[in-house]
Amino acid sequence: MAVYVKLYPSTTLATKAIMDKQLEILRKEIVYQGFFRVEKYRLKHRLFSGGWSAEITRELFMRGSCVAVLLYDPDADKVVLIEQFRTGAILNPDKAWLVEIVAGAIEEGESAEEVAHRESMEEAGCEILQLKVISEFYTTPGGSSEWITLFCGKVDSTEVGGIHGLDHEDEDIWVRTVDFDESYRMLENGEIKSAIAIIALQWLALNRKKLRQNWEQ
Repeated sequence: MAVYVKLYPSTTLATKAIMDKQLEILRKEIVYQGFFRVEKYRLKHRLFSGGWSAEITRELFMRGSCVAVLLYDPDADKVVLIEQFRTGAILNPDKAWLVEIVAGAIEEGESAEEVAHRESMEEAGCEILQLKVISEFYTTPGGSSEWITLFCGKVDSTEVGGIHGLDHEDEDIWVRTVDFDESYRMLENGEIKSAIAIIALQWLALNRKKLRQNWEQ
């Protein structure tokens, strides 16, 4: 049975044309269920030029809603970075260990804020003292449903470091603190290749002075 979804009209900057945004899901099926799930869709959608698209077939990697947290110590001006093996980078084996920030999936019944606190303890042994939303966004909407709530969390980095993670999730996470200037040098030099960490550090670069003033009060 087809499913119709009607969205709000939108004005494009290029043409100023109004489009009645609609899509029609003709069929949905689960094509793989494992650690993650892949769904296959047959659909049509309205076109900017008017009318409907041809029938389109797309696979969707179901990642769900997730949280990421840039852990920042405003007193010491340090950020907490983690490093771990990532399957998504195995085509470049020498780069398969990525420098990142704390992140994790939202489980049923959890809020984004609860996950931020939980993952910070599990992955970095770090207690969040204050939490601020940076942004919410899709990471790779061309093929994944992943929706990220990105936070900045105030921490005391004095005792932070070492190896962390949950054994039953096969996590092996190296945690370290670095001066903000060093973290941004790593970003500029290409040592940080995780998009979420790049977004978070660029945000901190723009908002660091104001954030430190607010969090010192």
